[in-house]
This record gives sequence, C-alpha cells and structure tokens, in this order.
Amino acid sequence: MNIENIQIQIKTFFGLEQILAEEIKKLGGRNVEVKNRAVNCEGDLGFLYKINYSARTALKILVPIHEFKAFNQHQFYDKLFKMEWEQFMDVDQSFAIDATVNSETFKHSQFVTLKMKDAIVDYFQDKFKRRPNVETKYPDIKFHLHIDRELVTISLDSSGDALFKRGYRREQGEAPINEVLASGMLQLAGWDGKGNFLDPMCGSGTILIEAAMIALDLPAQTFRRGFAFQNWKNYDADLFKTIREVRINRVREFTGKIVGYDIDGKMLNAARANIEAAEMEDVIEVTRQDFFDSKKELFPLLMVFNPPYDERISINDDDFYKKIGDTFKTHYPNTLAWLISSDLEAVKKIGLRPSRKIKLFNGKLETRFLQYEMYEGTKKLHKLEEK
Repeated sequence: MNIENIQIQIKTFFGLEQILAEEIKKLGGRNVEVKNRAVNCEGDLGFLYKINYSARTALKILVPIHEFKAFNQHQFYDKLFKMEWEQFMDVDQSFAIDATVNSETFKHSQFVTLKMKDAIVDYFQDKFKRRPNVETKYPDIKFHLHIDRELVTISLDSSGDALFKRGYRREQGEAPINEVLASGMLQLAGWDGKGNFLDPMCGSGTILIEAAMIALDLPAQTFRRGFAFQNWKNYDADLFKTIREVRINRVREFTGKIVGYDIDGKMLNAARANIEAAEMEDVIEVTRQDFFDSKKELFPLLMVFNPPYDERISINDDDFYKKIGDTFKTHYPNTLAWLISSDLEAVKKIGLRPSRKIKLFNGKLETRFLQYEMYEGTKKLHKLEEK
C-alpha cells in the first residue's frame, strides 16, 4: 500500500453523500467523487486516520487493495489464493470478512465469504504451515468483499465497527435514530452551533448529542475505543496521536442552548445516561415536557426531531401530526423546524407546506426529511419586512 496516495471509499447513507463529500473536502481529501451511498477520494495515511476520527457522516472507510474479474467460483478462489496476504496481516492475527454481492454468477454472499476465507487460510497454511483464525466479533483485521457481476474488489476495512458506534450510547429507546443519520440531518438542516437548538421529542438523546458535538466541533469518534487500522502492519501510533491532539485542540466554546423535551420519563433517563457518557451535561438540558403544551422560549431557534411513526413506535392519537402543525403555528413563530417521517400521509395533517423535502432512509424505511418555516404573519409579509 502506497501510504502517500491511498485510494479510499467512504460509505454513508442514501441522501447524505453530498454532506459527506463536503466533510471530506474540508478534512483535506483529494479528487473527491460522489457515488451512490459512498464518496471516493485520495489521501495519505494521516488523512485516513483523520477521517475515521472526525467524519460525522461516514459509516465505514474502506481501502481497496485488489481488483479482478472472476467468471466462476474456481477462478474466484484461485485469484484470491495468489494474493500476497502477508502484506496485510500476520498469521497470528484473526480476521473477518464482510461481503456485498450483486451478481448472477455469485448469488450467495455467505458462500463467497466462505470461499475467500478458505483462500486466505490455505495461503498461510501453504506458505507458513500455520493458519490464521477467523473471528467474527472482534477480528484484528477486517476485509470487505464486493462483487458487482464479475468484478471482484477486495478492500481493507480501516474502521472496524461501523462508525455510527460513537461510544457514548449507554441506553437506547424503542426506536433510536442512527448517530450518522442524526448528524447528517443536522447538517442538512444547517445546524452549525450558532443560535439555539431544540429537539421536542428527544427520546434517548441522539440528535441532541450530535448537535452538541457539532456545536463544540468535537470529533465524531472522541469516545470510541479503537479502529481496525490500529492493527495494520503500517500503523503509525505517533501519527495518530498527533492527529487526535491537533483535532481536540480545535474544540470551541458554545454560547447557545441545546434543549430536549420528552413526555416519557424512561426515555429522559436514557437520554440523561447517554448525555452523561458523552460528557455533555453542561451543554444539553433535557426536560419532561409535552411539546404540544410548550411555547417558544429560545431565540433564534432551530428545531430538528424524529417524531414517532407507526412503523417504529405505535401512535394511538389520530391527530398527532395535526397537533404538531398546530403547535408550530401557534407557539413557535419565526422558527425553522425539520422532522423526519416515513408516514407520508400523516405528515399532510401538519397543515403546512414543507419548504424542502429530502429523501432519506431510517434503517430500511424510506422517509422524508421535511423543512417547515414558521413566520409571524404570512411569508410574503415577512419577506417585505426583511427588505
């Protein structure tokens, strides 16, 4: 691997590709290319460490190491067996393989994963008379196998555990939102830590914590214990230490307020546990409060939330979304609010026309991330006042 010019593929969720691309450019990525649910770029070893540590909308960061075509399972095995696997791992290290397969020739990801495992183990047995162990839970080295028709790409997974596992979640609610999705939503909504923030249905606090991390410019993986690249043969511990120190020294002061409401005491306890694990007790305030009985107390205010929708948490109240709209209109003038929902019929009951709609996925659920602009008086009058 050329450590000065590494080809890198960064996985993300559908709809967050452009946000991730902007993050990667700011962090110093070269030749940034937006793909479907991914961003490709180039950088050196230090850059690879930096994006693992800092990129908020990255799910997994892969380094392709070999590409070939295979038209049957024998070719697939033979070409894998001929790779010099000792470049990437020692016989004493354990390994695991993730696979993504889109092929008529290779239909079953489990089968090709097994064939790749056999090729690696047989290679070491043939060359060193010893076999490395497969360890699915906590491997030293993680490989990613991608097959698109006949094209096979083998990558090293530099992250290990998916990067939404930030390390601060102690408790989770009934339907917690993914940390990467939460951060992406905040960035789509324009949250930059200026002003005040409210999540009026905060659940276990993920959106609040991600909002605080952005406001403080705290690296996304501040609380994470380790990365797969720390087990690589070329791992430079001093370089990674320097990158972390430089990045932490950029943390800034936040003078606004970040507030969360929820009516469920159990959820608020979960949120408080997570906020404490993220060391954000001085930054985030959570209160037992019914949003429908609340009034705007923070100026200026950005609101982003993940209300319950029937696929994930059952709603017993037919007027639930109508109440959201009524609360917006009567109690939150001059506010920008965003919410995510998969219930596209129910959101019509809000009674306001969204000024933006962005297609996202919450797990396997197709959703819309909707922006609502509430003005005192009409939008036309508001615009006249601005002139």
